[in-house]
Amino acid sequence: MEITTRSLWTLIHGMGFGALYLLASSGAIVALYRRYSFNAPSQSEPSSDRFLGIYLSIMAALAWLTVLTGTYIIYPWYRATPPKGTVNLGAFPHSLLLSHPATSQWHLIGMEWKEHVAWLVPIAITAAAFIAIKYARDLRNHPQLRSALLGFTAISLFAAGIAGFFGAMLDKNAPVEGGQTIQLVKGELP
Repeated sequence: MEITTRSLWTLIHGMGFGALYLLASSGAIVALYRRYSFNAPSQSEPSSDRFLGIYLSIMAALAWLTVLTGTYIIYPWYRATPPKGTVNLGAFPHSLLLSHPATSQWHLIGMEWKEHVAWLVPIAITAAAFIAIKYARDLRNHPQLRSALLGFTAISLFAAGIAGFFGAMLDKNAPVEGGQTIQLVKGELP
């Protein structure tokens, strides 16, 4: 069983950081709703306030790791320009997508959206973490801050969902492949 370094980085980026972020986001939305809904207790424990700040900070770190690995590790491999006369575009995902009318929209819509929308995720969740840490005990008294906290978290979940969907579809149509091969398990053919 083998995997290439580029495939491994794509896996770490999408299924590692990205999927974990999406799971954490759904948990954060539920926790925030339960915490600040009308029938929630009027006072929260200080440890609960600290936990919320830590939880959102870890989410922000995951979001930044996802976006930075995508932008600075995977994206240059995606955008690589093939040498003149290259017939097999398998190692050049951007060119491969644009070479067929049936797949060109995956780049023109999917990747363009992914490039820009993905950056909303760490920015929004960092803002949410800041609000949760700065106004921890006082959030119950400020409905606008609670709305901002929930809004930033929801925006980051929505943007991450869009970026994740397009990332999965792009990887299906034109995966980033190549690099050194890593042998995970040695096997023998029968």
